[in-house]
Amino acid sequence: MAIAKPGARPENPRFSSGPCAKFPGYSLDLLAGAPLGRSHRAAVGKERLRAAIEGTREILGIPADYRIGIVPASDTGAMEMAMWSLLGARPVEMLAWESFGAGWVTDVVKQLKLDAEVKTADYGEIVDLASVDTDNDVVFTWNGTTSGVRVPDGDWIKSDRAGLTICDATSAAFAQDLPWDRLDVTTFSWQKVLGGEAAHGMLVLGPRAVERLESYTPPWPLPKIFRLTKGGKLIEGIFKGETINTPSMLAVEDYLAALDWARSVGGLGGLIARADANLATVADFVAARDWLAFLATDPATRSNTSVCLRFDDARINDGAAFAKAVAKRLEAEGVALDIGAYRDAPAGLRIWCGGTVERQDVAALMPWIEWAYQTEIAAQSQAA
Repeated sequence: MAIAKPGARPENPRFSSGPCAKFPGYSLDLLAGAPLGRSHRAAVGKERLRAAIEGTREILGIPADYRIGIVPASDTGAMEMAMWSLLGARPVEMLAWESFGAGWVTDVVKQLKLDAEVKTADYGEIVDLASVDTDNDVVFTWNGTTSGVRVPDGDWIKSDRAGLTICDATSAAFAQDLPWDRLDVTTFSWQKVLGGEAAHGMLVLGPRAVERLESYTPPWPLPKIFRLTKGGKLIEGIFKGETINTPSMLAVEDYLAALDWARSVGGLGGLIARADANLATVADFVAARDWLAFLATDPATRSNTSVCLRFDDARINDGAAFAKAVAKRLEAEGVALDIGAYRDAPAGLRIWCGGTVERQDVAALMPWIEWAYQTEIAAQSQAA
């Protein structure tokens, strides 16, 4: 017997964890003022790039003495620039509890060939942050996009540390309160919490990172695209909108529109509140069901953006196949697109709950997940 479908549907079924949903009310008409066909070196191009940098500083509350640069290759490019330019001067600790953090471990250990101390945790868990020595350089992700596990706070980072903290914050910036005084290098991309376009990354350098750049030369060659210094001095132009390579002025205008929207919902506080409300909606649903659970085991470390869920039902024969079938049913109904777990993560669902997603859409999605689950259980039983 067919299981009845829910009556309500999400108005926007885009719950992908990257690229993420555009903000409510988004229209290409908002980009009509983009200086297309103009040089990014022209006055108008520089003005728009500087506006993107200073708008980022304003909304995220980044200190005035921190440099903010727009760099190529999204968050990955920003992280690679930081690691290749800064590491090697001190011992390194690499922290990983999901696939992107594991990727940074690979780059540091196998490509840079540093004798790093590697601390890992399984999906759903986090490393013992109290064991981390921040007199070493430390590389970590703030929010594990593929595990739904985030750092609860920055208290484990010493204020008088000797090492640098290098933080991949791509699913945390604009959704979580980052302690800038504890972060020396922070990276993120436009395509995550604000739903911007891909290919552009943000690199935020604190004074201690700048000091390292100007006093240390790594032993390996640096491609042009990674070079942040010239003649032993920081290339300040990078942090004033003079990008290393040609940016998309259309993507820049798109990001500026997202920053304007962020201001309209109350800036960082409003964005955090929206993401927290979306997470709470999912949490209420999960708490009332014994067949669904968070991948993140500790509520204090659960992400409010990349919310990862797993099915907990002994009747499920093949967890990966079951989760894919549920995601496929939801997509076929047009109620949720791209919410399957990341390819390297445990089987389940991953629902983007960042601030550009409306709470009513998350609420409307939840009964559909139950419908797809029940329908797939019934189909599995019938097949048996």
